[in-house]
Amino acid sequence: MSTPVCLAIDIWSDVMCPWCIIGYKQLHRALDELGGEIEADIRWHPFELNPDMPPEGEDMAQHIMRKYGTGPTESATGQLRQIAAEAGYNMAYQGETDENGKEIPQRLWNTLNAHKLLHWTREKQGNDAQTRLKLALFDAHFQQRRNISDPETLIAIAKGAGLDVEGAADAMRDEALTAQIREEERAAMEKGISSVPMMVVEQRFMIPGAQQPDVYVASLRKVVARVSDTD
Repeated sequence: MSTPVCLAIDIWSDVMCPWCIIGYKQLHRALDELGGEIEADIRWHPFELNPDMPPEGEDMAQHIMRKYGTGPTESATGQLRQIAAEAGYNMAYQGETDENGKEIPQRLWNTLNAHKLLHWTREKQGNDAQTRLKLALFDAHFQQRRNISDPETLIAIAKGAGLDVEGAADAMRDEALTAQIREEERAAMEKGISSVPMMVVEQRFMIPGAQQPDVYVASLRKVVARVSDTD
């Protein structure tokens, strides 16, 4: 068996974005289909869909109505959950119900603290730990309706992901880290990254949006071929 090719894949995303977790799961389906032919070293980068979101967040349905003039339909929500399920991610609500026994409405949150925590995690514990935290944040938002702008909630999530709690708390209070996140977001815009998910392979080859596994398979093979031609 030949030695697998390891590709660096940088992913710009926001925890609020359902297509980001769908794209990540589709990418992993593609890597499974490649059967060890190609491996990925994944790094996550910040992209805030709603950087001006207030600390109290906003009801998702109201946000969509305000932004697009129409609210989410039950059909569209069900379709999104079905697409996620086919990609290997369960978006079904798994948290506590309200006083009437109903699913707690989904809210959108300011994600600056989450991005600071993700950046700190990659610097201190590496890419695998960062991905572990990222997936925990997706679960907290899409499955559990947790407030991922709240530092105490984020500390609890970090602890569950095996991270240093004191270091995580310090990271969220660090204004220098805020400046780093803003600079990284500015640099992303200069690269032409204006929507997410955006995957950049080997710092050169962009794959926008949440693609089907066969698209990722073909794209990664093309990257390997082009990288090999330049070696």
